[in-house]
Amino acid sequence: MAQTLENLNDESLMELIQENDHRAFSILVERRAEMFYAAAYRMVINKQDAEDIVQEAFLKIWNKPLMWKKDKKAKFTTWFYKIVMNMCVDKLRKLANENKAAVDLDIVSGDLNQEMEMVCDEEQKLLNEAIKKLPENQLMAINLCFYEELTNKEAADVMGVNVKALESLLMRAKSKLKDILYREGILKQGDVA
Repeated sequence: MAQTLENLNDESLMELIQENDHRAFSILVERRAEMFYAAAYRMVINKQDAEDIVQEAFLKIWNKPLMWKKDKKAKFTTWFYKIVMNMCVDKLRKLANENKAAVDLDIVSGDLNQEMEMVCDEEQKLLNEAIKKLPENQLMAINLCFYEELTNKEAADVMGVNVKALESLLMRAKSKLKDILYREGILKQGDVA
């Protein structure tokens, strides 16, 4: 039976989780935790916070499995991205309200590099610093479309906006990034951005 469960799609596993199936929950967590951790990390830029967010999000669906509505026909990943992204935004707001500075990418250590296999050369650090300065909705749009490689439709669904609004957010984010990179001297006139 365990082999059969592992072959089920995410949506079928959620139906079993609604019936209190521990094994289905375990399979879903094992299958998707890394993917959602990467998305959360890119939002909050903190290993522990990202781990906590993903763990809390999975616990939320275990404790309240009826949140998932199979009749809505949403893909599990799109639906769950929305939960994780909302929790990331809440965390960022909480940090801002506590007047804590965003965690610098300078703290990225060697073991995190191994875990995430991140490219942390100087240009990437500067770009990441610029990305962190984007408003939350632009940051989320960039992360979902460029790092998580969701389609514009999927990202719009996660963010609860229409595709045109998402495209507008992406255009504004790119423009703001370009402005930040020019202002901070990272790009010079004539550089291709």
